[in-house]
Amino acid sequence: MSHRVKDGLLLAVLRLSAVASGSLVVLVAVFLVIEAWPALSPDGAIGIGGFVSDPSWHPIEQKFNLVPMVAASLLAMGGAMLLAVPLGVASALFCSWFAPKWLATPYRRVLELLAGIPSVVYGFWGLVVLVPLIGRFQPPGASLLAGVLILAVMVLPTVALLSEAAIQNVPRNVVRGASALGLDRWSTVWRVVLPAARGGIATACLLAACRAIGETMAVLMVCGNVVQLPGGVFDPVRALTANIALEMGYAFGDHRSALFVTGLILLAVVVVLVLAAEWVGGGRVRNTAARGVANGGGRA
Repeated sequence: MSHRVKDGLLLAVLRLSAVASGSLVVLVAVFLVIEAWPALSPDGAIGIGGFVSDPSWHPIEQKFNLVPMVAASLLAMGGAMLLAVPLGVASALFCSWFAPKWLATPYRRVLELLAGIPSVVYGFWGLVVLVPLIGRFQPPGASLLAGVLILAVMVLPTVALLSEAAIQNVPRNVVRGASALGLDRWSTVWRVVLPAARGGIATACLLAACRAIGETMAVLMVCGNVVQLPGGVFDPVRALTANIALEMGYAFGDHRSALFVTGLILLAVVVVLVLAAEWVGGGRVRNTAARGVANGGGRA
């Protein structure tokens, strides 16, 4: 078999895989829309306005307000990312640029171990350690703060490991150019390496945010599962994913359709995150490394 035939066969397999992956995403979205349509239809018993205007979430009473759970999910994800992104990027820079090899290697192995721990284990740890610890200062302990902290610990390895990979993939000639212009290590990292790796770091943050918004067991175990708009970080809340896990087993009719609406909302959030990462990691980062070298050299 000639190389040309092999290349053509490989190209056909890759195209088929890409079409299959895209089709799977489309099928999932179509399935969610079909199952949620009885609740979203203007002629249905709920309608789109009911998910916002209903006084609370009580499916038996035909009340389906999703706003408190949407707010809880977004706040938990946002709080976790605010903690995990700076620590994760700092860990990546530490391993790549500042730590000696004898320290960077075991530190990286610890991060890889944390990334592989099942979410239910994190949830169990949070339930027996973190929740009682918070409860000592502000009962009951199961709260938005517990969810933020447990999610931050869960997504930190994802941010750190993928950011490190992006940093290490910065072309070496870019780094050499910065050194030739007289930039010290910190200036090279800040003005050259980070701008050049911004696309990969954005992707790392995307994957971490997707895991945070889609996490179920950990937030179900530590957040308290009270449907309410949080007035503070110590208030118990219920996330969208926890709501699906708790109620899908016995839901039917409008209640079941309303739970599929929550799935659509989660899918929409993930789409927004993908578009944001594409915007940050796409055209906006072109030539940033070169500009960083030029600007840094001008100030050296």
